[in-house]
Amino acid sequence: MEGLAELHTHLGGAVASDILWSLAHEQGIALPVKDYWEFDRLVTVSDPRGVPNLDALDEIYHWTELIQSSPTAVERSVHAAIGGAFRSQGITTLEVRFNPMKRNRGGERDLDHIILAAIRGLDLASLEYPQVHAGLILMMDRTFTPEQNSIIVEKAIRWSTRGIVGIDIAGPRVGGARYDYAQVAPMVDEARGAGLGVTIHVGEEGGDVGRGEIGDVVETLRPDRIGHGILAVGDEELMTALRDAEIVLEICPTSNLLTKALPDEGAVRDTFRTFVEHGVQFTIATDGPEMMRTHLRDELELLRRIGALDDEERAEANRGGHEASFVRGARARV
Repeated sequence: MEGLAELHTHLGGAVASDILWSLAHEQGIALPVKDYWEFDRLVTVSDPRGVPNLDALDEIYHWTELIQSSPTAVERSVHAAIGGAFRSQGITTLEVRFNPMKRNRGGERDLDHIILAAIRGLDLASLEYPQVHAGLILMMDRTFTPEQNSIIVEKAIRWSTRGIVGIDIAGPRVGGARYDYAQVAPMVDEARGAGLGVTIHVGEEGGDVGRGEIGDVVETLRPDRIGHGILAVGDEELMTALRDAEIVLEICPTSNLLTKALPDEGAVRDTFRTFVEHGVQFTIATDGPEMMRTHLRDELELLRRIGALDDEERAEANRGGHEASFVRGARARV
């Protein structure tokens, strides 16, 4: 069997607790806990019942992003995420995403230094694990100003020859209101024109607002992929639009269960079966293996166990991951 493909993992959720613990102490970061096991619970979804909502997950990311807020920490984190993915799971296509502006201490650190540190980690991992095709995705944020997001896209384009393969936007909606994706459309078009892949976090939660945003994203941004997108299930018009546009969903089953985006395993099964029946393309991912205390093989086994996907469908989702990868696309463009 070919190696696994993981296209949706956040740097803040992809680094083992012991490495984050060491990085925090090396940088002199004041932590709210002094015991390692308490720290492990601080930076992971340690309760098997999950977290109450995405806001609670953001509180966990606050700590991992703070710890990764230096060039040294970013370099080591990227290196660890790629090496760990290959050693533990046999992942040979991997994309790691992060927001560089959430790692430069509010402008205290130079943004290019943070990004180049990530690239150094990517380069070192590529030397050690030549079997792995890995790339980095830079993330915008819905709480940022258009000017801030424009800078992130500008940096992604600038360093696209060094391993930055795509852009994304995530983050909470301000006041819970529907986000206006038109404000980032020119930036997305510029990134696409420069050869970068486009994936957008949308349709993970938010009910009718989140579902409506999927349609906005498909029409306004025309992404290659969508992070999550599970709220499209059951909406015939949306599923047809996704299928016709050949947009690939990056679905993270355990993460969706832990954040209550999907209430139970039955809902996971129904979601996948509906997408299969309607020809919606998807690949399987973890969202952040260390933070979610899962791995890609665990995700695939979960889907087999609950009857969401049979063996051929799981293999097809993995093949689709390799084919939809921005890393593979970047290699083809060079």
